[in-house]
Amino acid sequence: MELDVYKEWLGIPDGPRPPDHYTLLRLVQFEDNPEKVRANYKKLNGHVRKYATGQYSVRSQQLLNEIAKAMLCLTDPERKREYDESLGREFPEEPGAATPTEKTLAKQGHITREQAKEVVEYANLRGLSTRDAAVQMKLVSPEIATQAYAVELKLPYVDLDDMTPDDAVLYQVPKSLCARNSMLPLFVDEDVLLVACVDEITHDCEDELRLRFGLPVRRVMALPSAINAAIAKNYAAGIRDNAGQKPVAKPAETAKSKKKAAKGEDAAPEPAPVKKAPVEQGKRFSELSEGEQAHRKQIGMIVMLWSLIGSVFFDRLFLPMIFPKFQLGYMPSVTALIAVPIAVIWVKTSYWK
Repeated sequence: MELDVYKEWLGIPDGPRPPDHYTLLRLVQFEDNPEKVRANYKKLNGHVRKYATGQYSVRSQQLLNEIAKAMLCLTDPERKREYDESLGREFPEEPGAATPTEKTLAKQGHITREQAKEVVEYANLRGLSTRDAAVQMKLVSPEIATQAYAVELKLPYVDLDDMTPDDAVLYQVPKSLCARNSMLPLFVDEDVLLVACVDEITHDCEDELRLRFGLPVRRVMALPSAINAAIAKNYAAGIRDNAGQKPVAKPAETAKSKKKAAKGEDAAPEPAPVKKAPVEQGKRFSELSEGEQAHRKQIGMIVMLWSLIGSVFFDRLFLPMIFPKFQLGYMPSVTALIAVPIAVIWVKTSYWK
């Protein structure tokens, strides 16, 4: 009998499976406080991760994705309204206009009304968003400012540290596209691609994602630093080096080989890759290529030069230490009279022959 993870892990009584978003996140029906939604999600996320190893690793990841999608839906004002209406909720009036970031920060008590005005002036003067202005003025943290900015845009805010994007989604998008647009695809939820981003997605980026998935794109807000860290983590070297690339047909899959296979003939084996043979160290000088000969000439000149330099260095520094009474004065290097001829003879008769 298949394990009922909703009941055994989350304590949800018997009922519809999968349960609705509110039941799944252990919330009261139609909870409107996004902070409450995120807090419950964070608790459940940590709890389900306890089962992420062993025989339940796959099922736990599936459940983690389910609660993440539920959280993203219930913290997105537009999607939440549609979802609530599907559950039978009636709204007395249309949602009002968006609340500017600075007003949300003031309403939440993070800044004063006077500071809110200063944020707007600072943003206009420097051509910034009010989110970035509040952060640069060091009035609030980047996380609080981004959450308020998400309220203004009527989009959900997501903490990428608590979320694992879907592998199948990541494999369809190259790292370069993510890094260039400061975004990270997360899931496909109800035929919509959810993408974590810092700000607006360019039309070119959105068109590219639409072509790759054949689905509309929906944004969720995240910290710039969190997106950069998530890109580095999920596209680390060797993990998804071929992400977003179309597979190249092998020689055995060409039209010619398929035709042979249709006739029942054995396909010709793939030719072994040609390896460059290493340069043989025992080759004679005349057998080498011009480039190898030039390289060997340079090495020979260096050997002869250092036989002279090394001999003088030895005689002037080390020989007096060994024989204190022995003074060279203006005499030429004694060691050089022996070492240099040996080096020259060896280079010309052996190394260059």
